[in-house]
Amino acid sequence: MDQTDQWVPAMPRLAAQARAAARALARSSTATRDAALRHAAQALRDRQGEILAANARDLDASTATASFRDRLTLTPARVEAMARGLEDIAALPDPVGRVLADWTRPNGLRIRRVATPVGVIGMIYESRPNVGADAAGLCIKSGNAVILRGGSESLHSARAIHGAMAAGLRAAGLPEDAVQIAPDSDRRHVADMLTASGLIDLIIPRGGKSLVERVQREARVPVLSHAEGLCHTYVHAAADPAMARGLVVNAKMRRTGICGATETLLIDAAVAPTLLPAIVADLAARGCTFHADARARAILPDLPPATEADFATEWLDAVLSIAVVDGVEDALAHIARYGSAHTEAIVTEMRRPRHSS
Repeated sequence: MDQTDQWVPAMPRLAAQARAAARALARSSTATRDAALRHAAQALRDRQGEILAANARDLDASTATASFRDRLTLTPARVEAMARGLEDIAALPDPVGRVLADWTRPNGLRIRRVATPVGVIGMIYESRPNVGADAAGLCIKSGNAVILRGGSESLHSARAIHGAMAAGLRAAGLPEDAVQIAPDSDRRHVADMLTASGLIDLIIPRGGKSLVERVQREARVPVLSHAEGLCHTYVHAAADPAMARGLVVNAKMRRTGICGATETLLIDAAVAPTLLPAIVADLAARGCTFHADARARAILPDLPPATEADFATEWLDAVLSIAVVDGVEDALAHIARYGSAHTEAIVTEMRRPRHSS
């Protein structure tokens, strides 16, 4: 390596600053942390123009697919959603000091298990810049400092959002170092975070399967991770047809590039002949394409056939896998075989019987 390009890790410095801030945050009152969140929400609104301009720089530099650009894009409505999200977090009960268990030993010794902050959390995420505000808000609420490392494609947006979070902390009299951000887009910051044992207490990855797998493989710090978002919507035989059509379109097409979007439609054989053509027409009119099993193709022969791999694929795009199933148990079996235990939905009008006491 050229002597002029010696890598100087930023994580030891950021983590030391975060650790000091975490101690102050853990000792702060509920009212103070909630005030920081509300001030940060207002800062997001006040700095909307700055945030959108930063996001425009990221978008101008992006050559990614349409679904990826959607994840990257901020709008006035999405900035407002970030602000409301912080206010919603502020309104939640304080998790710090919550008694998790309380018991007394035979000798009279009373033992209590009480929730306390973790310390310093490292948040590694990809293209969605709003994740930075969400993660910072949850960490502030729970008394934890956080070091954010967003995707290189959202660097300018992440910096602008971080500025609003820092302003909220400052306005509430809390240390700004409680929320920090990697100084640049260098990928070596990720490796440094993953190996920062003793500096960072917990790593949380938020992104696609490859990111999560890398974090799980390389981390020397405890990891709290999620699976990919291979989500299913099951249309039950008792579903209201109009409601089912509306919900499926929303679940699939509202934002195709997020991990909570429906990737597979399961439809009950009892209603598939009449309802599936309408659902497919609704989705196709919005640009969706399909992979369908043999039973769905018996109803709509023009649908492309689905392979085994298709049902195990998180599309993150306007693509939907379709299978016809025989009732709830068959739907659950399909989900157990292919799903990621992220998010599933059932559309039905059936009511659970009430049991007399």
